[in-house]
Amino acid sequence: MLTFVGLGLYDERSVTVAGRDAIRDADRVFAEFYTSRLVGTDLETLEDVLETSIEVRDRAGIEQDPEPILEAAESEDVVFCTAGDTMVSTTHTDLRLRAADRGIETRIVHGTTAQTAAGSLTGLQNYRFGKATTLPFEDAHGGDGVPDSVVATIEDNRERDLHTLVYLDIKVDDPHWDESDDTYMTASKAAAMLSEPFPDTLGVVVARAGSPDPLVAADTLDALAAQSFGEPLHLLVIPGSLHPLEADALESIAGAELE
Repeated sequence: MLTFVGLGLYDERSVTVAGRDAIRDADRVFAEFYTSRLVGTDLETLEDVLETSIEVRDRAGIEQDPEPILEAAESEDVVFCTAGDTMVSTTHTDLRLRAADRGIETRIVHGTTAQTAAGSLTGLQNYRFGKATTLPFEDAHGGDGVPDSVVATIEDNRERDLHTLVYLDIKVDDPHWDESDDTYMTASKAAAMLSEPFPDTLGVVVARAGSPDPLVAADTLDALAAQSFGEPLHLLVIPGSLHPLEADALESIAGAELE
């Protein structure tokens, strides 16, 4: 059996009871934290609370060399963990299909996702979110400014009057990334980058979703670029037009001045 467990958004308490039980009952537990991570905890605390030993794999150890995980799951109960939801925010469908090809039974224990948290915290209606996109560091994509694909996604959503959730790049355990550089893109950095292709545009910042002190702020991208939103992780939403209830929510919850 190979069970995929989403650990939720913030710390060792974010995992569901079902996820915790699956982890504690497993013979071996693997995890990856390169696509996202629980910034409110560390590996030692996670292992202590979940009463297990966790074998952390890097990107190559999941995408290029999944054999140790699959081999273990052929004869033992194995859990593979990620932050968020393992099949939404961090997609590992390939690993699940590889397991199925080898006759390994799989199941999923879901965790809270950044996308659902963004809708809940901001008051923006979940069904009005279009395709999401990720804004990378300039050094990561080898270009200047905002990639054309990110601009196109936001423009397409705006044309259809949909909100865009913009995930912000993180660099964890990346051998090509200088340790002196920022690990987490901030919402202010993202707002500054996006204000060039989208001037005078409303943006909504979500910081530390899932933590005891999440922050939501709404303003023009230029104004958001000049602010600081504290510790990671950050998200940025570019809304479409607002339903009156959404407008009320952004004014009340996020301090927006929508006139």
